[in-house]
Amino acid sequence: MKEIGGYLQLDTYNLPMIHENAIALNCGRNALAYILEAKKIKKIWLPIFLCDSVSHVCKKYQTGVKCYHINKSFEPVDVQPQESDWIYIVNYYGQLTEERITILSQKYKNIIVDNAHNYYAKPIKNIDTLYTCRKFWGVSDGAFLYTDTILEREIPQDISFERMHFVLGRYEKSASDFYIEASQNNDFFGNEPIKKMSKLTWNLLHAIDYEKARMRRTQNFKYLFDFFGNVNALKLRIPDGAFMYPLMIPNAYILRRKLIEKCIYIPVLWPEILQKCPKELLEYKFASDILPIPCDQRYSLCDMKYLSHIIKSILFEGD
Repeated sequence: MKEIGGYLQLDTYNLPMIHENAIALNCGRNALAYILEAKKIKKIWLPIFLCDSVSHVCKKYQTGVKCYHINKSFEPVDVQPQESDWIYIVNYYGQLTEERITILSQKYKNIIVDNAHNYYAKPIKNIDTLYTCRKFWGVSDGAFLYTDTILEREIPQDISFERMHFVLGRYEKSASDFYIEASQNNDFFGNEPIKKMSKLTWNLLHAIDYEKARMRRTQNFKYLFDFFGNVNALKLRIPDGAFMYPLMIPNAYILRRKLIEKCIYIPVLWPEILQKCPKELLEYKFASDILPIPCDQRYSLCDMKYLSHIIKSILFEGD
């Protein structure tokens, strides 16, 4: 029986949403799980520079894993797949263009593109592609998947209202107050099965001004791109609707620590790399020396100027 009356709930939003026609799932790792199950993939090549959660998904679905290196342009090297093998291509910081991905798809027959860092990139026809919502928007779950193979079984729907506390809390208070909750939400998906995206996240994603966010992200990245071009060890392109600006400098941990003292929090993406990789590997240097600087829609150019000048003052203090 339908309820009528009582207190008001969250409104239903109907603004246009990016990836409206994709398969909407509960998280990025389960977008991969969906492909592994649907296509019955027996072996996949994963980049070494990647979080362990991806290999855990492969193990769960009894998919054999081979590892490959990437170069300074974030492209695969030393990959020698057999005919039936799949290659997992991560579009780090949105640095792989559509042209480069197309070339990789021609070089390697079966590829899966992880666009968790490139939400605004359009999927390429006939290439399995996944996107993660939580890296770009204030939601507690969500991923989109483009694939030509559909799972022929019923998939339950996620329910996320009880996990929205840290998202709502940070809107009115500081990030540090809810850091543990946010981390717990990330860990939560480690044992979650494939589910449809929650109704709450689906609704919230229809309330976003995507064009405004795209412009803000691109402008902020460009400012940092121009400001740090002479000190960044990476040769970058400016992606549309950027994820973060990767600033690669020696001894980045020192700068990261000093920035914390000024309430500027720069994450270490995939810190497990520092434990399992030799220091001479490029992957280790990427994990230790890349500072992923936030440049998302929360921040203005004034914020970028403030942030960049603080970084510059620390980098050149004592000179």
